[in-house]
Amino acid sequence: MLTYTAFYQSAVGSIKIVVMDKKVQSVSFQKKADNFLNDTHFLLTEVVHQLDEYFEGKRHEFDLPFAPQGTLFQKKVWNQLRQIPYGKTASYSDIAKAVGNGKAVRAVGAANKRNPIAIIIPCHRVIGSNGKLTGYAGGLWRKERLLKYEKKFL
Repeated sequence: MLTYTAFYQSAVGSIKIVVMDKKVQSVSFQKKADNFLNDTHFLLTEVVHQLDEYFEGKRHEFDLPFAPQGTLFQKKVWNQLRQIPYGKTASYSDIAKAVGNGKAVRAVGAANKRNPIAIIIPCHRVIGSNGKLTGYAGGLWRKERLLKYEKKFL
């Protein structure tokens, strides 16, 4: 299987997109924005297009084939994250209950941290039970900015 990579410069920094076997494998934040050579693949082009629309406030849901690699529990959590509406939030506890184990709050947090497809699987929409922003692999500043973007375009 061939792997294709592109780098996208967004309002929240550089994002690396990886496509393999005609599915999005990962969308991850990069610490520094270098000039990278982008591969050409129809799906990379579509991911970039949909991210552009998201950051312009024109897209509230992504319509992309993806195949995140993870455990069965992680995949259940990631599927549940996709149910959180644009511009809204849910707590780690809410997600734990929704996947059938209200006591698995820490496990939900760990699954969130390992989400390989940022923004598209919206782990930035998960907050603490007290309503505060907590933990985000991409950095709390990104989480805050993404949530503000979404509220701005509701």
